[in-house]
Amino acid sequence: MNRSYPNTRLRRTRASAWSRAMVRETVLTPADLIWPLFVTEGEGVEEPVASLPGVSRWSVDAIAARAKEAVDLGIPCIALFPNTQDGLRSDDGAEALNPDNLMCRAIKAVKDACGNDIGVLTDVALDPYTTHGQDGLVNDADYVVNDDTVAVLVDQAINQAEAGADIIAPSDMMDGRVHAIRMALEMGGHHNVQIMAYAAKFASAFYGPFRDAVGSGDRLVGDKKTYQMDPANGDEALAEIALDIAEGADSVMVKPGLAYLDIIWRAKQRFHVPVYAYQVSGEYALIEAGAAVGAGDRDALLMEKLIAFKRAGCSGILTYHAPLAARLLNG
Repeated sequence: MNRSYPNTRLRRTRASAWSRAMVRETVLTPADLIWPLFVTEGEGVEEPVASLPGVSRWSVDAIAARAKEAVDLGIPCIALFPNTQDGLRSDDGAEALNPDNLMCRAIKAVKDACGNDIGVLTDVALDPYTTHGQDGLVNDADYVVNDDTVAVLVDQAINQAEAGADIIAPSDMMDGRVHAIRMALEMGGHHNVQIMAYAAKFASAFYGPFRDAVGSGDRLVGDKKTYQMDPANGDEALAEIALDIAEGADSVMVKPGLAYLDIIWRAKQRFHVPVYAYQVSGEYALIEAGAAVGAGDRDALLMEKLIAFKRAGCSGILTYHAPLAARLLNG
């Protein structure tokens, strides 16, 4: 195709709002959003997270109210993350298997309040439950062991499924955990429980505020580089995604989001499954900090970044800005 000026004036279709809307290539709606929420003990509790302005930990009853808010805004799914009390944390993360733990009570409260009007996505990893802040079991050399950790993660996933979780999201990056969880869900009769695998989760500098919110940051012994991915590696990320799909993942996630748009794009082009991005806590905090010092308009910064995720190929985005974005999209 040979197009040239003045036969082609690309500004013609940009000249008015109605025309820009008509030719828009990428569309973002509230249905593209997943809202991550932090759960804490108590009743009627809202605890602001200092490193995440505008984000709070909520007690179980308040989480149910947030779920109703999400339904009203057209957000189809929430993601739950617990801030486990100090006395319930242990080296082996055993509280993750308690059917009456904070996560399970929150799942049940949301389902009691909203039924099937909203999906509940649950995090599978041990860092909210361990004293050392690692995502798995640690040996005497402070190394996170793989297969023993997977066995615990399977029990954690079943515990959450039996509480009513709709999507199990293993975020631990242990080898083989997706297959093990899928087989356990099948054998347990949870045939319709989805798995959204944190397939390409990088050892990122953008996770700090999240770790504050779930209470694992100050506890972390060492780092997570033996299981989370090297930010320099793209081909390895695609290998991880391919394995998780083969093992039974219904969808995959790239985390963080904005610094890894190339991974999202490559995954969408190669694999025919839904690909999600997590706009992580550090990304959220940077938008808030930038807007606070006048570096840009918060709403405009947010929406431009969310459109970038969609343009790169995302089926949806996990973002702490979900309620704000939904309100903007709803007019």
